[in-house]
This record gives sequence, C-alpha cells and structure tokens, in this order.
Amino acid sequence: MEEKDVVQEEILHPDYQKEIVDIVRSKLSPKAIKEKLLDYHENDIALALPLLTRDERVKLYGLLDIDTLVDIFDYAEDVKEYFSELSLVKKKAIIENSEADTAVGYLRQIDKNERDTLINLLDVESKRDIKLFNSFDDDEIGSKMTTNYVWIPEGVDVKTAMKELVRQAAEHDNISIIYVLDENRAFYGAIYLKDLIIARNGTDIGDITVTSYPYVYATELIDDCIERIKDYSEDSIPVLDSENRLIGVVTATDVIEVVDDALGEDYAKLAGLSAEEDLKEPLGMSLKKRLPWLIVLLGLALVVSSVVGTFEAVVAGLPLIMCFQSLILDMSGNVGTQSLAVTIRVLMDEKLTAKQRFALVFKEIKVGFFNGLLLGSVSFIFIGLYVYFLKSQDITLALAVSGCTAIALLVAMVLSSLSGTVIPMLFKKLKIDPAVASGPLITTINDLVAVVTYYGLAWILLINVLHLA
Repeated sequence: MEEKDVVQEEILHPDYQKEIVDIVRSKLSPKAIKEKLLDYHENDIALALPLLTRDERVKLYGLLDIDTLVDIFDYAEDVKEYFSELSLVKKKAIIENSEADTAVGYLRQIDKNERDTLINLLDVESKRDIKLFNSFDDDEIGSKMTTNYVWIPEGVDVKTAMKELVRQAAEHDNISIIYVLDENRAFYGAIYLKDLIIARNGTDIGDITVTSYPYVYATELIDDCIERIKDYSEDSIPVLDSENRLIGVVTATDVIEVVDDALGEDYAKLAGLSAEEDLKEPLGMSLKKRLPWLIVLLGLALVVSSVVGTFEAVVAGLPLIMCFQSLILDMSGNVGTQSLAVTIRVLMDEKLTAKQRFALVFKEIKVGFFNGLLLGSVSFIFIGLYVYFLKSQDITLALAVSGCTAIALLVAMVLSSLSGTVIPMLFKKLKIDPAVASGPLITTINDLVAVVTYYGLAWILLINVLHLA
C-alpha cells in the first residue's frame, strides 16, 4: 500500500485505541492525560483496556472520574477482570453510580466475602435497589429492568410537573417518557416528554396522560412478555409489582439485550448445546453440556446404521447405489435444518393460531416438494450421465439408478421439510422449548428417513420391478 493510501486510510479509519494507549503511556501530567482522554468516546476507551497492562489500567482508573468509569465499564467486554482491579472505594462508587441491574452483575462476579463487605458499605438506596433485583429470577422480566426513570404524582399542574422533571433529570436521564403515579405509587399512566413540553400552564395533566400505556409485571417470564413489549415499540415499558406499584422500567436497550441473549441461547440449542459456551469455559463444563445430546444422537445413529444393514441384499446386488447415499442424506438434512430454523422463528409469536400453524406446515411441504422436484431433475440428468459415461454402464441401468435417486431425493426432501416443521411444533405443544429440537437431532432423524426412502425405493423399483440385480 502506498504512503498516500496509508494516510487516507488513517484519516477515514483512525486508530483511536492506539491513540488512547499512547496517551496513557505518555509522560504528560495527570491532568493533561485526563483532558485528552475525555475527548474520546467511552466505548473507544473500553476497547483500549485490553491493550494496556494492569498497572496502566490502574493508573487510568485513578485519572478518570466515577461517572466516566461507569460508562466505560458499561461498554467493556471482560468487565470482571477490570472490576477486580479497582480499589474497594472505587468499587463502592462504581456500584452506587451504576444502574441497579448492572450493579448486581458486578457483585455477582466477586467472591462472597468481598460482596458482603461492599453491600454493607453501600448507601441505603443502593442496598434497596440491589435487594429488589436479587428478588427476581434470571428468567423474570424484573431482572432486566432499570430504576432509571422519571415519575410525577397524579393531579399536579404542568408547571409542577416540569419542575419535578428537571429535578429528577439530574439523576435519571431516561426522560422521554414520564410516568404518572397515584398517592400509593400505583401506576396510573404515562406522559410523552414532547406533550409535556408543548402543554400550556393551564392544561390538566390528565388531558395529556396516556392511561392505556402498556405495562408488565416484574414476575412475568421474559419469554411470555418479550413479544408483547416488542409490539409496542416504546422507549420504555413500566414494570409493576403485585400491587400495581411502579418499581422499574424496561428500556428499548434492555429489550435488545434480552432478544440478543435469547437468539444466542437458541443458536446454541440448535447446535445441540444447553447454552452458549465461551473460550474460558472449563473442559468439564463443556463436556457436561454436549455429552447428553451426543449420547441421544449416538443411539439414533445406531438405529440408522441398523436400518442400512437391513438393506444389505440391495447393496450387495447393486453396489453402485452406495455412491449416491451421501447425496440423499446431506440434502434431506439441509432441508430439515432450514425448516427447523424457520419454524422456531415463527413459533416465537405466542399469538400463532392453529390455522397459521397448519399453513406453515403446508408451506414448508410445498417448498420441500418444489426444491426436491428441481434438484431431483438436475440429479437425474447428471447421475445418469455419470453412470453411463464414467461408470460404463448400459443406458437402462443408468436411467434406472438416476431415476430412483431423483425420486428418493424428492420424497426425502418433502419428508424432511415436514419433520423439521412438525417436531418443533410438537415440542411447543408439550410445553418444551422448541429450540431443543436441535439441528443435530433433526438431521439424524432425517438421515433415518432418507435411508429408508432411498434403499426402500431401490429395493422396490430396481430389484423387484426392473430386476436389475
């Protein structure tokens, strides 16, 4: 790359992380280093942390104020390592200035003795919020909420509401929606910031309050309410306790994280795992997650092998057909996995009717049929040419083998589409997570279907009808 191109690349894509590292390692005064670092986005500083040594990071922690550190830690990947490098005083300050759900996450990453010490040092409000979050299971929506919201009492005038908004905005920056509560902190409705700003002083708050604003209960399961939350597309949704009191909100960012986690978990299940694995996971834990599925799949594979054994006479009479077994197995497995992925995505909609489910099954069968018809036609031509010219067989045998393979491919793809759709639906009906109908399971079942279809047709058409062996 020419020097001119390098300069142009640096202008278009500056290496902020390297610049940050150079600033931290410079011999500038602490104040000068801090001033330069504050010119960078907190995400860029977070990305630079792995490039620094432990001592350099400790130096950085001492230079920056708590609010900046809180934002940096929000973006950091390996936050557990960085949090452990802080002094007890800094840890306390970080926890007190972080969102309650984030603070709980920090506390869960340190040993019990230090955690108990830190909790005892926290202010009353932080202790209360942490206790609240710890009262919810990880699969309840309350564990994903934040206490970063603004509320006003029911019945106040616009001027008082604006004063209350300004007062609370100093501590809570999530101000696009203002929640209205009654004297018992029970949720009454919500006001959009724009409506409050343009309202005249004499306007009754009730006139701009949306009393039909959506809400969820803290103990609702995430899987049960996430689609409902997504449907409303609001910046935040209030989270209520059993007495309808507002205790937190779920923001759009929280929803994105929850959906991302759910997709990651489903992706892991599609691979036959019980959860996502990372590079640092112990060997024993990885084996524990994978081995149960592998044992089940081994049993199914033995069934497939035994089925092949029952067609030993077919293979002995026409060994040529063994050449195309993998073609049938691979294509049926691919089609089944595609149908599985589509079905799991559709089943995320809890409002799916029986008619819509039937329509999905019918659609996937049609897709499998036409794909099988097209690919079967192509395979008929090329397998026939292959057998006739390269294997030097007569035209009758070439056409018979290619025709049998094409028909088997069509039938196997249709049946694989059906199993890839029906199996997760059956799991859903039985109250089992449909994602556990994993890719390996569907593929193995489809192998069984493909083997029976292929060798069964070969036995009927090639041996019993055409008497080619």
